[in-house]
Amino acid sequence: MKEEILKKQKELLDQIEKIGEYLRVNEKREKIKKLQEQTSDPNLWSDQNKARVLLQELKMLEKTVKEWEDARNRIEDAGTLLEMAGEKDLADIKGEIEVLGQRISSLEVETLLSGPYDANNAILTINAGAGGTDAQDWAQILLRMYTRWSESKEYRVEMPEISYADAGLKSATLLITGPYAYGYLKCENGVHRLVRISPFSSEGKRHTSFASVEVIPEITEDINVEIDPNDLRVDTYRASGPGGQHVNKTDSAIRITHEPTGIVTQCQSERSQHANRDTAMRILKAKLYELMLEQHKEKIDELRGSKKAIEWGSQIRSYVFQPYTMVKDHRTSAEVGNVEGVIDGDIDPFIEAFLKQGKKE
Repeated sequence: MKEEILKKQKELLDQIEKIGEYLRVNEKREKIKKLQEQTSDPNLWSDQNKARVLLQELKMLEKTVKEWEDARNRIEDAGTLLEMAGEKDLADIKGEIEVLGQRISSLEVETLLSGPYDANNAILTINAGAGGTDAQDWAQILLRMYTRWSESKEYRVEMPEISYADAGLKSATLLITGPYAYGYLKCENGVHRLVRISPFSSEGKRHTSFASVEVIPEITEDINVEIDPNDLRVDTYRASGPGGQHVNKTDSAIRITHEPTGIVTQCQSERSQHANRDTAMRILKAKLYELMLEQHKEKIDELRGSKKAIEWGSQIRSYVFQPYTMVKDHRTSAEVGNVEGVIDGDIDPFIEAFLKQGKKE
């Protein structure tokens, strides 16, 4: 048994070293030093946007290096303990090796995030589709699912825009800030199908409803998107919640319309017009950049995926509550039986399957 565990430990050690080479850990260490020096420059903080981007990159690099170093150190420690271990200690060390194997699998997924925008923040929009009140409720459930998932990753979640309906949501936009947010969430692009006994129907029959999810990367400062101020129409309005709750006393919400393209972005989550305008402009820049890439089909397919009607036959994933419980991704065939766990934010199995399938292709 000891020889078997030792063999596995050495395999993991080789694996973690290869991952370190792929992640370019040494290069990241040098980059961390340079960024830390920049953060000590008092002039940096005169440009809040630049400081925000720099700190986000620093946090991303530090997280990746720390996770890799912790995994490698634990594998080396397991080998040292194994050399001195008696028979009664082998079970504990074997358990540690199995845990480390799972940790390495997660790090391997990170090596698949090599797209040009994968490291960016994500702008995720949910729209209710076919299915009436059930679809509105389904959009609300998806909003909770992505919020929970983001929180589990310790990502920051802002909701600059939300439009309520009688039974849930018409639409909502989330700005999800954190390392590789777009890289992970890009697989969520598409139509999501819900099958359940409708709580809004007295007949007790199964009901199918749909909602669409669109994910685009937030544009970083090094990508220039020129916007003529004369092309913008800016409207202010009073933000409010469902049923008139959380009504603002001032017209602080902002709606920006880019008249040449008809793209509309809005934000009502902040207390000041200035802050709402900044957020709405960030989303507008991302959408305009996406539009600029539409002339290159292969690029826009990577960013957003092809748009489809939010109805039958176009779903990328089905969430079934009755007569059985299952969530199935129709692109990768990944399945999970615990539908409650999935809608509570555990979507990692589908993300990993999508990224691994992309590597094979």
